[in-house]
Amino acid sequence: MADVRDALIIGKRSDGTLVSRPLSPHLQVYKPQISSISSIMNRMTGIALSVGLLLMVWWLVAAATSPQAFSHAQGFIGSPIGLILMFGWTLALWYHFCNGIRHLFWDAGYGYAIETSHRTALLVVIGTVALTILSWAVGLATWL
Repeated sequence: MADVRDALIIGKRSDGTLVSRPLSPHLQVYKPQISSISSIMNRMTGIALSVGLLLMVWWLVAAATSPQAFSHAQGFIGSPIGLILMFGWTLALWYHFCNGIRHLFWDAGYGYAIETSHRTALLVVIGTVALTILSWAVGLATWL
């Protein structure tokens, strides 16, 4: 074989004969589209929610443990890094929520047209930004 890529595209049929199959598309070949970015973001926000949940569990366990542990956890969450993490967690929460509603419509059989899919992906982003800003505005207004 002249090239490693040649070896990667060789496959066998169920009867054992060799066939040449194309390689799967990858990031160097695929042009990102709003549908693929939306799917990737849904997975990334799911992971971010899991990590943020660990932070929230740490805060709750610290609150149940001792005043010193709670003070330490509260100090971290109230720090600039903690606030950035909490803002990102809020953003991920709202994105995952809005995209989940989009997926519920898909489960009901609506929104499969490409134009509709692109429009709803844009609506998810707009809704995410609006709900995140609203959440933080309300939170800061009650905190101050």
